[in-house]
Amino acid sequence: MKPPDPPKLWKNVREIPTAARTVHPREFRARGASINPANRFEALHFEEDPHDEIDEDSRPRKTIYYRDGTKSIIARNNSPDVGFETSVNPYRGCEHGCVYCYARPTHEYLGFSAGTDFESRIMVKMDAPKLLEEELSSRKWRPQVIAISGVTDPYQPIERKLQITRGCLRVLTKFRNPVGIITKNRLVTRDADLLGELAEFSCAAVNLSVTSLDEKLQRVLEPRTSPPQARLDAIRQLRDAGIPVGVMVAPIIPGLTDHDMPKILAACSEAGAQWAGYTIMRLPFAVAPLFERWLDEHFPERKEKILSRIRSIRGGDRLNDPRWRTRIKGEGIFAEQIAALFQMSCRKVGIGPRPELLTEHFRRPREQLTLFG
Repeated sequence: MKPPDPPKLWKNVREIPTAARTVHPREFRARGASINPANRFEALHFEEDPHDEIDEDSRPRKTIYYRDGTKSIIARNNSPDVGFETSVNPYRGCEHGCVYCYARPTHEYLGFSAGTDFESRIMVKMDAPKLLEEELSSRKWRPQVIAISGVTDPYQPIERKLQITRGCLRVLTKFRNPVGIITKNRLVTRDADLLGELAEFSCAAVNLSVTSLDEKLQRVLEPRTSPPQARLDAIRQLRDAGIPVGVMVAPIIPGLTDHDMPKILAACSEAGAQWAGYTIMRLPFAVAPLFERWLDEHFPERKEKILSRIRSIRGGDRLNDPRWRTRIKGEGIFAEQIAALFQMSCRKVGIGPRPELLTEHFRRPREQLTLFG
């Protein structure tokens, strides 16, 4: 048995991304995870009838959206592994369906599974822009960079319809509060007007995450993200609009995508990327069995090599290392080789450091009205 579902907001809302490629409808509806493992916090596990959510045309599980009634929107962290202290996450769960996503276990706190639930049961924070404006208006707010998003992608498919991320950007533009964005979706170019306005005050930076340039691999690894060429196009469009843009080679999957790093950095640099970063894949909690299952389905002949490389980077005997300062970049000889390859590739293509975002232009519009009213 599982806990009662929260009230439904929308059901089966499906929008084809703006990616410039032709896909079969069933391919687009593919999921990254093929199973729904038990929630580690639940004593009992509910096994769904596989026929419950299959339509007469045999389409896979539908996506259902729930309203998230959160009363605050700015999350804080003290991790030394990320370059920000505050973040805004408009969505919980992500329809992009990246099988390796480290955020999958967070869905278990909601009573869901880290498997197909994570990519088909999405919590949406409809009040996010309003809550953000309230928090930035408070005298307690100390101007600083806000990341959108620190957990799930702010430009997943439903954002085209709901425009929650765009609403948050409107608020940040109003206050001139600096923002850093990371996404795998070309939809970010829709908001070039707001990001461009922020960029005039050195208050915006966008990171496009590129895992591979192989579209066939991308389709099964990150099934509902924009394809590689669309992400390169997004880099071009943002750079042409005067918006600082970089690339995250993330995550690097040892034994599967690590050798592609030089080509990714070269292609992104040619498209206009000004800086770069990388992370090595980590597999916390239920993500490890999901990824192992994915390897069985797509790369069975390379499974042992890939898992062996991951274990080597994670201390030699495990697939995940939760320790700060090692969980992002790993350790050992293979991690050192990846770091050296990254640094050498960045130098070769002329990618430099990320520009600093400024807080000196922050303003509270109500205070301005009081001053001049």
